[in-house]
Amino acid sequence: AANPEVSVGATLEWFYKSREAVGFRKRFLLSAVPVVNPDGWSAGRGDSNLSGGIPAKTFPPNGTAYGDPKNPEAHYLWRWIGISAPDLVIEIGDGSSSLSVPRTGLDAMRPLFKLGPDLKSGEGLAAALPRHSPCDTGPVPALRLRGDPRQVPARLAKILESGFTGPSPARRELQQRLDRTPIQIAGQLARRYGHQLGTVAYIPALALVGRVRLGKLIDDPTHLADVERIVRPYVEGKKPTVPPGRIFGSNHSGHLVFSELARVTGKPIYRKLAKNAADLAFDKRGQLREAMPGHVEMSDSVFMACPILVETGALTGNRQYTRMALRHMTFMLRTNLRSDGLHAHSPLDPAPWGRGNGFPALGLAWCLSHLPKSAPERKPILAAHRAHLAALVKHQDPTGTWHQVVNHPGSYREFTSTCMITYSIIRGIRRGWLDRKRFGPVVDRAWPAIKSRIAADATLVDVCTGTGKQKDLRAYLDRPAILGADDRGGAMALLVTTEMAAWQRDQKTR
Repeated sequence: AANPEVSVGATLEWFYKSREAVGFRKRFLLSAVPVVNPDGWSAGRGDSNLSGGIPAKTFPPNGTAYGDPKNPEAHYLWRWIGISAPDLVIEIGDGSSSLSVPRTGLDAMRPLFKLGPDLKSGEGLAAALPRHSPCDTGPVPALRLRGDPRQVPARLAKILESGFTGPSPARRELQQRLDRTPIQIAGQLARRYGHQLGTVAYIPALALVGRVRLGKLIDDPTHLADVERIVRPYVEGKKPTVPPGRIFGSNHSGHLVFSELARVTGKPIYRKLAKNAADLAFDKRGQLREAMPGHVEMSDSVFMACPILVETGALTGNRQYTRMALRHMTFMLRTNLRSDGLHAHSPLDPAPWGRGNGFPALGLAWCLSHLPKSAPERKPILAAHRAHLAALVKHQDPTGTWHQVVNHPGSYREFTSTCMITYSIIRGIRRGWLDRKRFGPVVDRAWPAIKSRIAADATLVDVCTGTGKQKDLRAYLDRPAILGADDRGGAMALLVTTEMAAWQRDQKTR
């Protein structure tokens, strides 16, 4: 709208403060997006944004979320509506006085048909929402309102008096997601993820770890048996755990499936396989390196290397591995730690990428889980971990999530970083190194956000695609956000759901 401060502001003022709207306030909540095209509006461009697009007309959005070169605003709005799952959306705009209602098969729309003529497919946001499923949650009833912004409150009253009721299909879906237990969600995830280890790498390995933990939680030995079947080619020597001539961080952390199996089964072969990665800490003379190879200066490496070193130290009793874990952490913090306590992803740019902070949080929580209290390495690792989490919790948004760029609230709400940080906090509360009174509310906010982004078929919402070093902030902001099945997101979701289930079990047995 040309005057959002009038049309939107006046509507909110009327709804939440006027005596006439008292009855409506008991039945409805009203939220508002004042401007769909903020850059274009502030620059006086009318419907056009500053990228050559017209956001208000491109629904469902074309291109890739959220880095579409012409209409990124449309992607943000479309997915935000889908994951918020309102019962009704009212699109307000300029033009001759009119109220148009899409004629669709949604039963909830029928009371609205009498208010105005049909809004045909292809005519903007309100036409698209009831005909499609934004964020894959379900259709959302909508209508379009045009005319004098000062008349909006009176016309809104007519809409609310029409007999329209919720919930929308999208809200029913969202509520079903929120009603699930952690075990139920983990079971849904385990049906899709954690069924292969073609290469020893962190993504498939963590999904396998998640399945092992799920099996233990529900006393179902078939998960462990299947994971042992999947890793058998490595156990039998038919495939190398470390590919010849290739050293990369994801391979280091991929060996965590073997350390997990070593602890759970007690079989020496798994300890031996875990050592294959940890032994890369030593040079040809048997001396500890300055840092683990394959770190490529990325903050991811705090997770990629440190946990397998600590795990191997715990399994073998050789403290050289835990010494190397501290040495590597110190090297990486010296490389990327910012003055505000967040991690830059790499020295190429100071942007605190979401997963680039999730990795250090997850990595140090994993280390602390297996470092004895008497270990001299524990104190500095714990201090670094607590300081990082203290910096991170300041950036948790009101919906419970962390963002693609942690300190940039305009970036999208990113699923994997939210899972990783939440896992780290739950683990810390469970094991006693984080204060429950301080961090419990952080989990309380994050958990519904995580649940709402996992569908029953284990498809996910807004998983940042694989991301190496980026040259600038814009590149991080524009990384594709996956909507659908994703192995990386599924692995992190399995970890956090099983950890949440374990925490709930702990509380019941006290």
